[in-house]
Amino acid sequence: MQWLGVLARLVVGTVWVAAGALKIPDPTESVRAVRNYRILPEAVVPLVGHSLPVLEVLIGVCLLVGLLVRANAVVSCVLLLAFIAGIASAWARGLSIECGCFGGGAGTLEDYASKYPWEIARDVGLLLASGWLVLRPRSPWALDNRLFPVDD
Repeated sequence: MQWLGVLARLVVGTVWVAAGALKIPDPTESVRAVRNYRILPEAVVPLVGHSLPVLEVLIGVCLLVGLLVRANAVVSCVLLLAFIAGIASAWARGLSIECGCFGGGAGTLEDYASKYPWEIARDVGLLLASGWLVLRPRSPWALDNRLFPVDD
């Protein structure tokens, strides 16, 4: 079962690094993607749009190397729940916007809402993997094992 933790760390960490790294080069597009959901007050949209990609990369790198796994998995769960709620909200309100999950998010797209179930399913899968890491953060090949050894 420990190897399931390694797999979860690698999958979730890679997704977070990819998602953040694709958004960092164009912060304006990231801000636009956050704005398109029409959920947050405009005063916080730029802060979220600029900081979210950096946070995603940091979480991803920490999970990949196994550093503070439980804490990063908790943050991962919180973000994924927020993303699932955001996509579900856009869907329920009839918005047809690109999610902006891996960059993009340029605005309204014809029939993009048909992709929402797949995006929610992807995020639920990542949420389950992150939840596993919250419950069982110890796995082989993790820095936590070196920094915080546990006597067996």
